[in-house]
Amino acid sequence: YITIQYNKVIFASRIIPKVKTTDETLNTIVKGNISVSRYGDGEFSLMKGENLIFQPCHGELRERLKEIIKTSREKHIVCIPNVFESLDWCAEAPSNYWRKYLNINRRKIYTLLDMKKEYHDSLVTRLYIDHNDKDKAEERFEKLKRLWNYKDIVIVEGEQSRLGVGNDLFKNVRSIQRIICPPKDAFSRYSEILNEVKKQDKSKLILIALGPTATVLAFDLSRYGFHAVDIGHIDIEYEWFLKKATKKQPVRNKYIGEVSGGSDVDEIRDEKYEKEIFVIIK
Repeated sequence: YITIQYNKVIFASRIIPKVKTTDETLNTIVKGNISVSRYGDGEFSLMKGENLIFQPCHGELRERLKEIIKTSREKHIVCIPNVFESLDWCAEAPSNYWRKYLNINRRKIYTLLDMKKEYHDSLVTRLYIDHNDKDKAEERFEKLKRLWNYKDIVIVEGEQSRLGVGNDLFKNVRSIQRIICPPKDAFSRYSEILNEVKKQDKSKLILIALGPTATVLAFDLSRYGFHAVDIGHIDIEYEWFLKKATKKQPVRNKYIGEVSGGSDVDEIRDEKYEKEIFVIIK
């Protein structure tokens, strides 16, 4: 047994998952041609057979998530939240959330993991709003931007996600193409989404913002020789950073499922964005 101080509560545990820090994970992603699959509370719920608001629990999705979280492949990393040992980096609200969440789910989550495996931090795409020390955000965003510096990228995203629209997150890319996917139950169209991405040149960087579907898609694309990163909420975090927000809030013209009013999204007229779209999967 080892003794862990967790939010000022002392308890005993046989072992905790090995998870790299946010900065260690960020360095790994930026330095190497590494594909990334991320797990969070939503993916853990699906693995337990529970439905999400925007993603029902398909049997195939559940089994794929359970498979991938224990895999070790060259040029691919699996990320889980770095919350199991310390929450000192967290602001009060997310700290309270994770503490309560783990009080209920910690043992169940441990049964889903390979406790001998070294994981990376899935919160690497949450670089601003949940952090106590927000002064590091700018440096971290600038480092992450090196990932797509002067590259041709393909963004696979849900309808109304609109990554990079209205900000300079992807100002340094060479080109952008977009595959627009269903905002709900994207996994029901998984084969079609995968086949569309496989038509792309393997020199392109694939950035995926598609909930749990992104976790599976990034893994499968890595097996086909693509560089694919489950980039998650990075655009919304960047929007909050630019606004110097102190709490989560709606962002005009972009869908955010985790905040009140975030699903009320206006239509946009953006010629550049519309030209970037080359496939829409309804």
